[in-house]
Amino acid sequence: MAKTTENPRGSMGNIGRNSSLAESLSFCTTGVLVAISWHSYSLATLKNKVTKLPATLDPILCAPLLRKVDAKLIPLLRSLTPHEWNLQTVAPQWKVRDVAAHLLDTALRKLSLVRDHHLVESSDIPSPEDLVALVNRLNREGVAVYRRLSPAILIEMTSAACEQSADFHESLDPFAPAAFNVSWAGEETSLNWFDTARELTERWHHQQQIRLACNCSGLMTPELYHPALDCFLRGLPHHFRNVYAPPETTILVEISGDCGGQWFLFKGPIVWALVRNPPGEVATHVTIPQALAWRLFTKGIDRNSARAQVKIEGDPHLGEKIIHLTSIVG
Repeated sequence: MAKTTENPRGSMGNIGRNSSLAESLSFCTTGVLVAISWHSYSLATLKNKVTKLPATLDPILCAPLLRKVDAKLIPLLRSLTPHEWNLQTVAPQWKVRDVAAHLLDTALRKLSLVRDHHLVESSDIPSPEDLVALVNRLNREGVAVYRRLSPAILIEMTSAACEQSADFHESLDPFAPAAFNVSWAGEETSLNWFDTARELTERWHHQQQIRLACNCSGLMTPELYHPALDCFLRGLPHHFRNVYAPPETTILVEISGDCGGQWFLFKGPIVWALVRNPPGEVATHVTIPQALAWRLFTKGIDRNSARAQVKIEGDPHLGEKIIHLTSIVG
């Protein structure tokens, strides 16, 4: 409309003196139509670009698996010798009894806060750093209490907590908003299916820490481990949010082994996304052994030590970024 005021025939305020009504209205209408046409063109162009993004991944509907993972935890704890309760795990500050205490603490804490709506203290969390500090404090406090329990009492309480936790997660609408967001995936609000999948990764990888320390197999199965890997890798788009690459750049992340698979990280017009069948060629192919992957994504191994076991083909900058994915808080 600014051009109207520069019209040599006169401004909109003096139509009657310097131009005919028809001419002025015609000029004004033309400007509006041009604006509308440009707006429509821009929307059409944007829509065309957005629709070029390949289909993204399906939700991870894994609530029943929590019960199966925890069903393996109780016999494992009952089988431990006094010596094994004190073995060091890959978590630097935790022995086996500390990890077991943490599994009890987090199950009880979530049931109390989310199922029972029982809030003892409110916390101001203005930044990601404050969230990490809060989680670390709560974890320390919980472990400090429950590590003092005898194995018999800890196992009995853990069995009851696991049963109630499984019942609770199975009762949730997977597509309703969750009480907690999955912060390491960059979400401010998450759906229940993602929070439950995150819970699966927590229950799975802490139990696996105990099994690794005690040299006990039994948890690394396709049914239980693959969904955990799938959830870990859902953090990749957020992890790559500040990484530049031309649109339609594709990174293939392959977890080798019978529990693994292939995940495609695709650069769309604006953001990165995990997709099913990306067009074009793969720019970078990263292969991680399944025995290493869970430790890599949960700070369970020094990344310099892990690097020798990871194969990167293509762009090394993009490949190295994959190795630094962290899918836990704290």
